[in-house]
Amino acid sequence: MTLLLTEREVDSLLDMRSTLPAVEDVFRAQAEGRATNHARRRASLPTGGLNVMFAGAPELGVMGLKAYSVASTGARFYTMLFDSESGELLSIIQSDKLGQLRTGAATGVATKYLAREDASTLGLYGAGWQAESQLEAVAAVRDLSRVIVYSRREEGRKEFAEKMGQKLGMEIETTDQQEEPAAQDIVVTMTSSKEPVLLGEWLRPGTHVNAAGSNFIFKSEIDRSVVRRASLVSIDSREEIGLEAGDLMMPLQTGVLLPEAVHELGQVVAGQLKGRRSPEEITLFASQGLALQDMAAARIVYDRARERGVGQEVDF
Repeated sequence: MTLLLTEREVDSLLDMRSTLPAVEDVFRAQAEGRATNHARRRASLPTGGLNVMFAGAPELGVMGLKAYSVASTGARFYTMLFDSESGELLSIIQSDKLGQLRTGAATGVATKYLAREDASTLGLYGAGWQAESQLEAVAAVRDLSRVIVYSRREEGRKEFAEKMGQKLGMEIETTDQQEEPAAQDIVVTMTSSKEPVLLGEWLRPGTHVNAAGSNFIFKSEIDRSVVRRASLVSIDSREEIGLEAGDLMMPLQTGVLLPEAVHELGQVVAGQLKGRRSPEEITLFASQGLALQDMAAARIVYDRARERGVGQEVDF
């Protein structure tokens, strides 16, 4: 029997506390050759598009895909989870919330391994729904003493600060000065901008940057100077280079960055590659998202749904 799970049910089953270690584990498994992942593929039409990404994680006992459509009416996300031994379709899961949490968790993992141990301030570019899980994940891996948010709309950033301040029990500052968040220990970009919102000249030595809002080849939230100043440039998967890592495309095309200098975050998680080597280094994680991360989160959702009797069973 296949279990159908809605967004509302996913929201009741999945949280950042469980998603973070699950995403960390699949980063490690990928680096050690114990899981397989294929980058997103896109079919673009004049009126919209379809995006598909898929992966297999034998130790989780699952394989599957996430597909989502994008049109003028919005985006719709679905994950199909299969048993890796029997091939049975275990679940079809509405996956907008799932994707939000796993995207935030990837930033949390990168921050855990690449930010300074004493990093305690966060500058956040973007105040939308996706930015919420970015803040939540960073707060889960570092003891934050200051959070400051910039976005184009004053009303939006103030609403974000109030909502997330109440949720996390901390004061969140807002600013209309675009360079101010860049002066923090950890910097996150999660915006819809196609042009850089973060300039490398604003960064202080010792900063860790998570560029998480761009997964299109023609979109970049950071300028070439951010990449030039970074001692370590990391990505979810090197397969994404040239496909969707827009933040890295211009540096690669202009020789600021060589392809060989781009490393997978999983290598750091698995201990195969040293991450931060000194307190003064600037480090960068260009987050594109992996289907493996979706599979890890979907496994949690499916198991909890079975335990709690949540969802609708369908016999195909």
